Amino acid sequence: MENKKVIFSGVQPTGKITIGNYLGAIKNWTTMQEEFNSIFCVVDLHSITVNQVPAELRKNTFDLLALYIACGLDPQKSILFVQSHVPAHTELAWVLNTVTMVGEMNRMTQFKDKCRKHADNINMGLMDYPVLMAADILLYQTDLVPVGIDQKQHVELARDVAQRFNNKYSPTFVVPECYTPKVGAKIMSLQEPTAKMSKSDENENAVVTMLDDKDTIMRKFKRAVTDSDTVVRFDAENKPGVSNLLSIYSCFTGKSIAEAEVEFEGKGYGDFKTKVAEAVIEGVSPIQAEQQRIVKDKAYLEEVLKDGAYRASKLAYKTLDKVYRKVGFIPRVR
Repeated sequence: MENKKVIFSGVQPTGKITIGNYLGAIKNWTTMQEEFNSIFCVVDLHSITVNQVPAELRKNTFDLLALYIACGLDPQKSILFVQSHVPAHTELAWVLNTVTMVGEMNRMTQFKDKCRKHADNINMGLMDYPVLMAADILLYQTDLVPVGIDQKQHVELARDVAQRFNNKYSPTFVVPECYTPKVGAKIMSLQEPTAKMSKSDENENAVVTMLDDKDTIMRKFKRAVTDSDTVVRFDAENKPGVSNLLSIYSCFTGKSIAEAEVEFEGKGYGDFKTKVAEAVIEGVSPIQAEQQRIVKDKAYLEEVLKDGAYRASKLAYKTLDKVYRKVGFIPRVR
């Protein structure tokens, strides 16, 4: 790899990828791959912390990889792979468990949220998720982690674990920094604009997915919650619904929030919602067409995964061998 800073991130192959996943993560990755050594993962190991249908998980994994590429991630410029294809992730996670405190895990906001949502399946994987995420990041000596605001706490844990290991065993890991884009970092639900748009939301009108058809996208935006006012103005606290729609419009058109406010001055919410929907449709339609073309070529996708796992493993085991040596394990013979 060239002497550039390293970025690492990933998305779970569960449910349908939303425009929030795209705007908050994947879209930014496509520009970052030009200036960084880029490693992007389909994090399937994380996904089984909640119940999955195995056949659907396999299909979703290929669908997500195809979507990565359709969105502009280039397998020649970035390393694209499936997490479970590189066993070093789980191997490092076990070592990192020994320098992670139980109190830290109990304070994880997402753990508490998932416990409420999955009260019948509060498993150790659900609690240990942030340690595996730390391993994902630290294996590749990652400088920058482009994640949404909701994952920032997990990156902070990865930083703490890296520093603790470095202090105990001597410098080993790069301490990663969190990167969050200024606009579109956290796209909110169309029905409950004070909550993040989530692919696991049971209300289908709250979520716009990257593979929704044109009519569905238009219908969902026309039903989007706004307020009793009629002014299109960005005010996240007092006008969360309108502000969310402005963020989405800004991200898909490239216009600033201020430019969008001027554009919709004096216009009603009906026109505003229609224009936002049209901007989203225009943005996702070519991606949809490309994703559908790529996903049919399974041989190509398998080749991408094979090459990605090989390249990722070379980097991962270089770090893991160092970690094993430092903790006192006998080097493995290859």
